[in-house]
Amino acid sequence: MTIEMGFVLIAIVTMFLALLFEIARPDMIVFSVLVIFVLTGLLSPEEAFKGFSNQGMLTIALLFIVAGAVQKHGILEQVMKRWLSKSRSIKGSMLRFFIPVSISSAFLNNTPIVVTFTPMIKKWCEERGIPPSKFLIPLSYVTILGGTITLIGTSTNLVVHGMLLDYGLDGFSLFQLSIVGIPVLLIGLIYIFTVGFKLLPSNKGFSDQVKQDSREYIAEMIVLDDFPSIDLTVEAAGLRELKGLYLIEIIRGAERLSPVKSTTVIRAGDRLIFTGLISTIAELQQLKGLHLETGTDLDLDDLKNGHVQLVEAVVSHQSSLLSKSIKQSQFRSKFDAGVLAVHRNNERIKSKIGDIVLKPGDVLLLLTGSDFTRTYQYSNDFYVVSSLETPDNLNENRSKGWFSLIVLITMILSVAFNLLSMFKAMLFAVLIFILTKIISPEEAKKKVQFHVLLLIASAFGVGTAMTKTGLASWMANGLLEVGKPLGIIAILTFVYILTNVFTELITNSAAAVLMLPIGLEMADSLAVDYIGFAVTIAIAASASFITPIGYQTNLIVYGPGGYQFKDYMKVGTPLSIIVMVITVTVVNIIWF
Repeated sequence: MTIEMGFVLIAIVTMFLALLFEIARPDMIVFSVLVIFVLTGLLSPEEAFKGFSNQGMLTIALLFIVAGAVQKHGILEQVMKRWLSKSRSIKGSMLRFFIPVSISSAFLNNTPIVVTFTPMIKKWCEERGIPPSKFLIPLSYVTILGGTITLIGTSTNLVVHGMLLDYGLDGFSLFQLSIVGIPVLLIGLIYIFTVGFKLLPSNKGFSDQVKQDSREYIAEMIVLDDFPSIDLTVEAAGLRELKGLYLIEIIRGAERLSPVKSTTVIRAGDRLIFTGLISTIAELQQLKGLHLETGTDLDLDDLKNGHVQLVEAVVSHQSSLLSKSIKQSQFRSKFDAGVLAVHRNNERIKSKIGDIVLKPGDVLLLLTGSDFTRTYQYSNDFYVVSSLETPDNLNENRSKGWFSLIVLITMILSVAFNLLSMFKAMLFAVLIFILTKIISPEEAKKKVQFHVLLLIASAFGVGTAMTKTGLASWMANGLLEVGKPLGIIAILTFVYILTNVFTELITNSAAAVLMLPIGLEMADSLAVDYIGFAVTIAIAASASFITPIGYQTNLIVYGPGGYQFKDYMKVGTPLSIIVMVITVTVVNIIWF
């Protein structure tokens, strides 16, 4: 091993540890490592930033826009609601719902699919007395499985495809991955509907638990005539920065003031509604002129009115709120929303709301304005998992929805029959969507997840450093020395497991980018078809089932389903083994 190889290896190990312990956002960690390689002269700027112009990465950017345009008008959601309502049994409902969802995830980005259908499934389950936890992990898993069918099913497939093109090799065709993806999906669905269903817990969702114990979250105080701060603002009255409590609403006769602003004036007879650590209410009770209403009949549903709603949001990996307390992030002023409670690992965090330091996967129960969901549904800070109201212009939305679906199908067919490359077909579809005003340029910009693109492009540069210094070749030879005596099946299994472990610890695209150079070196040494290794790495990088942090769809359903970390291990480990066995077997038969 040379000094350069050793330096790159140390940098990559440090990067893994930083990602594992969530020191910063994943895209910033990987980008920082890339910058170090440039500053030390290990990579030229051209080599380091070549990934930013990679065709696979640019195709992913276009895919975000195409998927967003198709899902914007809710045509899939409307169809699925009608389709699901026709079923009477739980297993029948799973079949009717998850088969179409898995097929749609083969052609659309699975993250917005899960964000869209999570609140729909929760509401459907609640209406029928079914625990949402029986449906939400399967929702994430079937979209992951469906994504393995086509080139555009996941960003990982496009990343591997783009890297192959960069190496001067042929990439994947649109349905080449289906050879492995279809058996994986079919057997995976059978497992989820049978053994997996039995292993899933029967949990209530976060909001249901909160509503059941409303009195632990809400306290009501009456402003008496002798309150010294009457006719003063909330801030002047000292009710803005309370220890562990948050003033969420003022009820004044028939009028309801929410969210409460610092400039709101306190009047005699006002009913002040507080949330937070209700056990700390004693501090307020000592104030003259405030009377605790011990027999309040208010619950969380009573806080909702025409201007205020309760919203659940899951903190994302890329959130600017990470590693800060809620108070430090100035959440209330930034989003015009109050945090009622924070849920982590199926438990409410019982500390002062403002002091809670947020982590990926935390579920926030928010009291917000009526337009919050629409405004922040594409935010990088969190995934909003509450339903949007039905839009007024339903007929216009329906016609635009069907048109966008026709454009998507046309795009897929043009690629399938080799009329256009994937990149050109996507580019053409985006142009049509913008020209026909299916999506505006501003909306298109919002759909593109730039943090994901930065992560992928930076990982390309790290992969280039591995290849240039010979580290990829050195690691490939090390794996071959161990695996050669055991045969090609063992080598493929090693590659799959290593890629899968990387995916669970960091992210799927980064795992694929780091493993592909090693896989190509191994294919070259063994004089076998490189496509077999590329397919193995693409599937292994997508097949994240064992932890909630390895894949963002797992993270989205983590809190709303009331899951614990062990639930993913219990349900996901057998599925992960099934997918590995099918992948290795099929790749060995078809390509070797």
